[in-house]
Amino acid sequence: MFRRRVDSEQWQPRLWAVLVGLTLLAIYVIAFVVRNDDEIKIDFVLFSATVSLIWLIIFMIALGVLGGVLLSQLYRRRLSMRARKSGDAVGDRRG
Repeated sequence: MFRRRVDSEQWQPRLWAVLVGLTLLAIYVIAFVVRNDDEIKIDFVLFSATVSLIWLIIFMIALGVLGGVLLSQLYRRRLSMRARKSGDAVGDRRG
């Protein structure tokens, strides 16, 4: 007769674990940025620049991720070309 709304009234440990984890991650990122706000000088061949350390870290992480994605795409393309070549050779022998 009386239906209980178990789903909405039940304590959800997974939700709370995700919220706590995201909160701790946000606190860590904020502390990381605040801790690495020192100005550093980067010497290039023709010029030098002064930047905040956190921007250099973020730039290098982005450059690493971009390089990894590009290299993985090149690797996939090379594997698919090899598979096509070996598939064509098998088809030629049968035909």
